[in-house]
Amino acid sequence: MTDTHTTHDALEDARNNDIKIYVNGDIVHRDDAKVSVYDSGFMLGDGMWEGMRLYDGVWSFFDDHMDRFFDSCKAVSLDVGMDRAGIMEALTATARANDMHTDVHCRLMLTRGVKVKPFQHPSLSRSGPTLVIIMEHSKPADALQSKGIRLATVPQVRGLPMAQDAKYNSHSKLNCVIACLQAEQAGADEGLMLDPHGFVNTTNACNFFIVRKGAVWTSTGDYCMNGVTRQKVIDLCHANDIPVFEKNFSLYEAYGADEAFLTGTFGAQTPVAEIDGKPIGDGHRPVTARIRDLYKDLITQDIQAQSAAV
Repeated sequence: MTDTHTTHDALEDARNNDIKIYVNGDIVHRDDAKVSVYDSGFMLGDGMWEGMRLYDGVWSFFDDHMDRFFDSCKAVSLDVGMDRAGIMEALTATARANDMHTDVHCRLMLTRGVKVKPFQHPSLSRSGPTLVIIMEHSKPADALQSKGIRLATVPQVRGLPMAQDAKYNSHSKLNCVIACLQAEQAGADEGLMLDPHGFVNTTNACNFFIVRKGAVWTSTGDYCMNGVTRQKVIDLCHANDIPVFEKNFSLYEAYGADEAFLTGTFGAQTPVAEIDGKPIGDGHRPVTARIRDLYKDLITQDIQAQSAAV
């Protein structure tokens, strides 16, 4: 397949060839950054992660990300090994080692640590958690804003919370990887995933929104990752008199939408060009554009607030 895109397409940056990565307190060149094959994250996908962005020396919406990170770790009895201040110190040290200040994307990963035997039981992880921080110079590709993302509805669904709650930002991403593969094999860029009842839910990588007659719709949030950017968009709509609804809706409403977009920490708001080969709207996206502007302003306000608090 040619001319494919993802919501994580970034401009090439040669500086990323020599980045330094944080591994359990050490900051080493990417070629030397390693974890054990006995690590529970490698062996079982047993861990949690966060994606964050650095703007003008400030980690955008840091507290929101840490709320989700610490709540997730607590829910699966995963000892972080440090408090929020410790996480911030590790982030600051890694950014300093890389001389990074803005347009930086970070993947913060915590696993249950190294196992004494290659089996499932959590008690076999006895040496403490493994914390890895990868930071890259990363600016979203501008072309996505004009071209948009092509989605294909996939058979893989976001399941019930008693199977694996989609609210966990866990290392166990096979469900989403399968959905991504199904979309790629259907000739699309990302997979649009339904919930167990057949309602439109999310994509394999991002939260999903549509716009109909000036109103913004997204899923109930019951079966998807409740993204930080997703919540910021909902809050911005409420604060700026844009009708917004968290509700069940079907592909019928999605196909007939005037606009559709995805949200995520990396790409902020990425427009959707088509779903299952059907063009979305007429190519004009005024509500998406307004939300993008409001979100940029919100980031600026967050930077100013955090800088003033230091």
